[in-house]
Amino acid sequence: MDFWFDPVCPYTWLTSRWLAEVTKVRPVTVRWRVMSLQVLNEGLEVNPEDPDGEWGEYLWAPARLCAVVGERHGSDALGRYLAALGVRLHERGEWTALADALADAGLPAHLADAAWDERHDAAVRASHAEAVALVGEGVGTPVTALRDAGPYGRTAAFFGPVVSPAPAGEAAGRLWDGLTALAAVPGFCELKRTRTEEPDFTREV
Repeated sequence: MDFWFDPVCPYTWLTSRWLAEVTKVRPVTVRWRVMSLQVLNEGLEVNPEDPDGEWGEYLWAPARLCAVVGERHGSDALGRYLAALGVRLHERGEWTALADALADAGLPAHLADAAWDERHDAAVRASHAEAVALVGEGVGTPVTALRDAGPYGRTAAFFGPVVSPAPAGEAAGRLWDGLTALAAVPGFCELKRTRTEEPDFTREV
């Protein structure tokens, strides 16, 4: 399956941790992909991710760096980088640790320069466009796409799942089973309720 993420989104981080658990209990391979809330919110009078304008250019930086990691080192390396980056950003609050996370993931330090290089925006936009082409406008991050879903051998893509805290072990596998069951229904498109709590980074068992 393909998983599109913006690394600054805490709920996306939780979904990625669920998927990492799924790969331990189900025969699933994840291809890690990049999307961007900055691209998604372009043209809005107020950016909902940065309503006071305090984050500015920074919100581009992690996505750019992830795009370069994926381009130069492949999906597995991008998955490692997301795992390291998410711990630092979301669990430790280390929002200036983009380069430190590269070291954690065993990746070259010089890649950090890409975070501030607008030339990599095109790669972010192209990957983002692939996700939107599958799920349509008006959704956010993450996007999951299951290849060869169900008896029709089609690709089924959805926004989400959004889950907090991230299930682990067999609980993660059961959620995956439910997602694949929904993906096998050709007409299925939405199942949602309002979030009422902040992201919970507790490691669920």
